[in-house]
Amino acid sequence: MSTNPPSQLTHIINLPIQLDQPVSIVAAFGVSDTQFRNAIESSLFKQWLKNIQTETGLLANGAMSLRQVLIQGVDMFGKRLGFLKFKADIIDKETGQKVPGIIFARGPAVAVLMLLDSEGEIYAVLTEQVRVPVGRLILELPAGMLDDDQGDFAGTAVREVLEETGIHLNVHDMVDLTAFLDSSTGGRVFPSPGGCDEEISLFLYRGNVSKEKIQQLQGKETGLRDNGELIKVHMVPYNKLWRATADAKALTAIALYEMAKRDGLLP
Repeated sequence: MSTNPPSQLTHIINLPIQLDQPVSIVAAFGVSDTQFRNAIESSLFKQWLKNIQTETGLLANGAMSLRQVLIQGVDMFGKRLGFLKFKADIIDKETGQKVPGIIFARGPAVAVLMLLDSEGEIYAVLTEQVRVPVGRLILELPAGMLDDDQGDFAGTAVREVLEETGIHLNVHDMVDLTAFLDSSTGGRVFPSPGGCDEEISLFLYRGNVSKEKIQQLQGKETGLRDNGELIKVHMVPYNKLWRATADAKALTAIALYEMAKRDGLLP
């Protein structure tokens, strides 16, 4: 006895930029009705739709069109949607071909380059974290994702530093390095735009501490253990930092910091 496969969940939207062509949002098999609703109503998905319709967006000049979006995976962080994976059928009208359109959406994040001067030697604060996607332990800047849609980047940066290092910072002491970028960039950096929507604001903090404080921080175990964060703090001399880490956030922050110093942009 044969049975018919369940029908796919589908939702139709109309984008102001291409009103003559409705877009089908389809759930892959295995994606539940609840997951599908969470996906299409999420800020991650709505922001992506907004991005492709901006002045510099993919659909801006009419050369491309969005035909369909396939929602492939939804990961919830408690009651909040954390990660979203989907495939977008973007068609180049001149060639009729699809352009690469697999998206891992995780939204905006922050990272902090913390430079602590101790008796004339400057140290950078790094965290050693378990990174399953690359199968390695990575030395990187204290960093984290925004938890909501309010856009409190500096506040998030301060909170992440506290959670990952135990150091209390003041929001007013933070310098947004990515704000020095040209306005056309949006004032953020994209570490992997070929597959991920993540955009990062990079902050700088500079302070003075004792040698004893540096020793206390070295090797300190931190993180939200109940959330699986197994973090160890490392203090790295700043003049060796660019060779001590493969973290793109750290290397980008170094470049922005040095260029901002060169051009006299730092307070």
